[in-house]
Amino acid sequence: MQDKKDKLLKRRVEAKVGGGIDRIKKQHQNKKLTARERIEYILDEGSFEEMDMFVTHRTSDFGMDKQLIYGDGVVTGYGTINNRLVYIYSQDFTVFGGSLSETHAEKICKIMDLAVKVGAPVIGLNDSGGARIQEGVRSLGAYADIFYRNVQCSGVIPQISAIMGPCAGGAVYSPAMTDFTLMIEESSYMFVTGPNVVKTVTNEEVTSEELGGASSHSTKSGVAHFTSANDVQGLLDIKKLLSYIPQNNQEKAPDLPYEIGDELRIELEHIIPKDIHKPYDIKDIIKGICDDDSFYEVHKDYAENIVVGFARLAGKSVGIVANQPLFLAGVLDVNSSKKAARFVRFCDSFNIPLLVLEDVPGFLPGTDQEWQGIIVHGAKLLYAFSEASVPRITVIIRKAYGGAYDVMNSKHIGADMNFAWPTAEIAVMGAKGASEIIFKKEIENAEDPVAKWKEKEAEYAYKFADPYRAARRGFVDEVILPKNTRRKLIKAFAMLEGKKIDRPKRKHGNIPL
Repeated sequence: MQDKKDKLLKRRVEAKVGGGIDRIKKQHQNKKLTARERIEYILDEGSFEEMDMFVTHRTSDFGMDKQLIYGDGVVTGYGTINNRLVYIYSQDFTVFGGSLSETHAEKICKIMDLAVKVGAPVIGLNDSGGARIQEGVRSLGAYADIFYRNVQCSGVIPQISAIMGPCAGGAVYSPAMTDFTLMIEESSYMFVTGPNVVKTVTNEEVTSEELGGASSHSTKSGVAHFTSANDVQGLLDIKKLLSYIPQNNQEKAPDLPYEIGDELRIELEHIIPKDIHKPYDIKDIIKGICDDDSFYEVHKDYAENIVVGFARLAGKSVGIVANQPLFLAGVLDVNSSKKAARFVRFCDSFNIPLLVLEDVPGFLPGTDQEWQGIIVHGAKLLYAFSEASVPRITVIIRKAYGGAYDVMNSKHIGADMNFAWPTAEIAVMGAKGASEIIFKKEIENAEDPVAKWKEKEAEYAYKFADPYRAARRGFVDEVILPKNTRRKLIKAFAMLEGKKIDRPKRKHGNIPL
């Protein structure tokens, strides 16, 4: 027993001084790191302080009293990332398959409680086979203890989950309730029921990777916000993510040094095609507006008709929501509405200002969308923007049609500043469709219906499909040249830094879930 203690203490000292970091850096191509190596790599060198290292389980059934292993399958503690305090737990798959026991969960709950008291992020490195079956209901109750704390921490401190191996059954619900979930390609998976159960119940043949791998959850389900090639890259991605967000909901995200200079961006003048039906990449506009190489996309491969992510504007962190004309013409649908709504709510929870770049022709039509509940899902995005109290600015790039104009952070739902480019079209619908409805009889009775249609289309476009009519009503604060966008945004966000909103007292709203 003493030998085991001596070995553990030696490993603890080695982790504290960071002696193994150079070795770990050489393992970029390896798929898996150990639980302690993961902590050692993500935290600042020598900053990790372990807690509850000598905890063991309390089970005597099924011969478990003869298998007492210190730590009980999870390494917990605190340290710093870029000199900022974080709490962390890392499940150890080499100990009982990383299975969660009563004491295993108590260790995790302890650091979550501390994180809330102190006001610092929690990082969970998940690598577990699930509940420890030898403990029965105690392990199930232990999961619920963690779930409860996930909810209590929500909107108070950032919670980040990295799936570094298996995560199945009830274990998946904790990552699902955290703010961001990262998965490792080809070595991690998440599902409520595994391939064997699926085959028994539905007779479907499916592999673990197909059912719940990183690719499936990053492209189809949207469960994973990020995917990384290996453990090391995943840990680096978490460190990058943390650089954009604050320690807690009472603080602001850290600023980077920046000196205001010539903020004109001439390249923005040449991105929008003259043909309004031609697509372009909204990321080119994001790149032209934000600080160099500062955009960090979230949910990159899911619902690609909308782009969300973090960036910096004059060194300050902002959250970006932008329609993507390259995919489905940038329409809003079920998945894009959910994706954007969740991101907006995160930014609002943690005091990150919102920048919306709008080019939306409306909501995606069709029975599939209606039957999937586009009404309620679209309302989620509307609710999220309407509820957000952080500084909110919209730039209308091109199309802003129908109800989607309202939903995408319009002035009417509380946006602080709304700019429009001269190419903006703000109307109930496109000129072509609108003229067909309004002037239907004139077009039908004309000698040349096609020519008459084009004439009426131009007439409608002249009257409604430009930003100046909206600007005259105050729905748009200013029509700006594209090259001036960055300068205008820097000034507007600086002006809004002291924004405060007093809300009516209530327990909470009833968002359309």
